[in-house]
Amino acid sequence: MMSRHRAPPELAVDHLVVAAASLASGVGWIEQRLGVRMQPGGQHAAMGTHNALVRLGPTLYVEVIAIDPSGATPARPRWFDLDEPRMRAQLAESPALIHWVARTRDIEADVPQCPIDLGPITTMRRGDFEWRLTVPDDGHLPERGLVPSLIQWQGRLHPADALPDVGVRLVALAGEHPEPAGVRRVLAALGLSETLKVTYGRTPRLAAMLRTPRGMVTL
Repeated sequence: MMSRHRAPPELAVDHLVVAAASLASGVGWIEQRLGVRMQPGGQHAAMGTHNALVRLGPTLYVEVIAIDPSGATPARPRWFDLDEPRMRAQLAESPALIHWVARTRDIEADVPQCPIDLGPITTMRRGDFEWRLTVPDDGHLPERGLVPSLIQWQGRLHPADALPDVGVRLVALAGEHPEPAGVRRVLAALGLSETLKVTYGRTPRLAAMLRTPRGMVTL
């Protein structure tokens, strides 16, 4: 008899990750493009980062994340490639959409279904929020950010619940990769083939189409 865990996971987009050389530069970049004000997030003490958020709908948001100059340097590499020289050079030029995170109701069951290593499941906290997230030990982004990290929120609190509705909505995600077939295979195993369409491109790239008070905007 086939295990219930053999069915594709029921995952949904939880949030988008925009990284920046500083939180202020990232917030300014998002606010200029979307025409809305971001809300302060908080500090991630275990990773030495901090963030700001804007709501994209129920249980959906975009975060700007940056190294926190007032935070302690962690003993391990920071998440989202933030310690990687290539990423630092990219962010020195401009903030960028670098990754996305998919929400699961059973992270222990869903992580083993991924054909690539997403990293160990790590418990994280920020203020009243607690969650479990896949974080590679070396901090790298799976498939340069096109394969999502998986997250399971603990309890009933979700960051989007506390954010004002500013009229921004996620319309679609798209990606480019020099070997798109491999990325598509991973997304199919996670049940996310229709969530992110990946085509050929010389450089890995993630894009999000958003409906905003100013019209359609692509990050």
